[in-house]
Amino acid sequence: FDCSGFTRYVFAKHGIDLSRTAIEQSHDGQAIKRREVRAGDLLFFKTEGKEASHVAISIDGDQFVHAPNSTGVVRVEALETTYWSSRFLAARRMK
Repeated sequence: FDCSGFTRYVFAKHGIDLSRTAIEQSHDGQAIKRREVRAGDLLFFKTEGKEASHVAISIDGDQFVHAPNSTGVVRVEALETTYWSSRFLAARRMK
C-alpha cells in the first residue's frame, strides 16, 4: 500500500468509496477542525508541496495509522510529534 491506497482499502471494507489519491481524498467527506478529530477521520499532511500529499486514519485524537511509503508497512504514530504536527494540513470525516 501507499498512504491513499491504504485508506481506500480500509474504507472500502466498510462500504465507503474514497477517491484514489491523497489530494483527491482531501476533498471527500466533510471538513472538520483538528480539535474535533475522532477515530475514523482522515488526516491530511503536506509532506511535499503545498497540497495534501499524505493521508492517514485517526485512531483517536492523537494517534493515527498510516502507510508511510509503498513498501507495505503500516504503522501507528502520534499526531503531536514535531514531524507530523508541523505538516498537518486538514482533517475530514466521511459520512
